Amino acid sequence: MPSPLNIILIDDHPLLRMGVAGYIQQEPDLKLIAQLADATELRAWLEAGNRADAALLDRSLPDADGLDLVSELRDLGIKVIMLTIADSDEEISEAISSGVDGYVVKSSEPDRVLAAIRSVCEGQSSFPLAIMQKMARGELNANALAALTAREMDIVNYVKEGLSNKVIAYKLTLSENTVRNHLRNIMEKLGLKNRVQVATLALKEDRKRH
Repeated sequence: MPSPLNIILIDDHPLLRMGVAGYIQQEPDLKLIAQLADATELRAWLEAGNRADAALLDRSLPDADGLDLVSELRDLGIKVIMLTIADSDEEISEAISSGVDGYVVKSSEPDRVLAAIRSVCEGQSSFPLAIMQKMARGELNANALAALTAREMDIVNYVKEGLSNKVIAYKLTLSENTVRNHLRNIMEKLGLKNRVQVATLALKEDRKRH
């Protein structure tokens, strides 16, 4: 049996931490290894050499904006799911621009949180469809897609469908590493930070064509 995915939770509300911990601990493939109340505790935990597969991160911490912690976590190979009460277009756009891998509203059902954890740890993004549709109506520069090669556009289209790197590699008869390299080049060309931004840009282009 594979080792469980190690999860950390950063939120300053004890009752929320208790609730999230309760349903994560019921899942045999997930393990909550740390509950942290603020940015100070998180940085101390990281400086001690601790690591995790994914972090559930509150946007509103008492000593920091959660978005300011996203790059620190991702630089250490930790996937980031923003856990927040906000779902306004502006806040969603800011979260995606910061590079988060997923976005879950605190009013969501527990299954939604669990699904988001598993998705991001498999290399996929995890954003509710309503959020993707909102972002598809945004102001990203779809003309940038014209700079991509045919192979890169193949990958963009599969990313748009929500497929993981493993599935894309299978469909295109490539290695996962090759897909990752292509995706990195795509994001550099488009000036984007993660695959959900790539998918959003492609969705917007689709809307313009139809």
